[in-house]
Amino acid sequence: MADHLEASVTLPSDPASVSAARSYVVGTLAEWGLPSDTEAADTVRLIVSELATNAVQHTFGQSPTFTVDIALHRDEHLRIGVTDSHPRFPKRLPAAVQQDNGRGMVIIRWLTAECGGRLRIRPTREGGKTVSIELPWAVPAAPVAAGQQET
Repeated sequence: MADHLEASVTLPSDPASVSAARSYVVGTLAEWGLPSDTEAADTVRLIVSELATNAVQHTFGQSPTFTVDIALHRDEHLRIGVTDSHPRFPKRLPAAVQQDNGRGMVIIRWLTAECGGRLRIRPTREGGKTVSIELPWAVPAAPVAAGQQET
């Protein structure tokens, strides 16, 4: 595989774009060798859902689009970032039992840490922000076909 792979998509800040972002990332990672039916793909799917949902819900109409960037460096580190043009950084909200929202960043932080990764939030030159995660890249070994032995 190449030393460095990148992919990017810009989507409208619309609730329907959350599903499009998920599909784009999982499809791209499948092309790069991560089967979409693995636990790692499920984790990435949930993280992207939360990042994209935040970009749609919490920009208050001030970011007409958001961009999802994916980068794989030397088959070692996967970075996924979501950039919007709203200047406010995400805040940790108390997640009371009655709340229907406010837990996205907690979920992202927990899943990222559980995978041995890290979360970063950086301002963009244009005045917005990028929320990104970096995870170790671990493609599961191909299953051994019936009748074959591992060597």
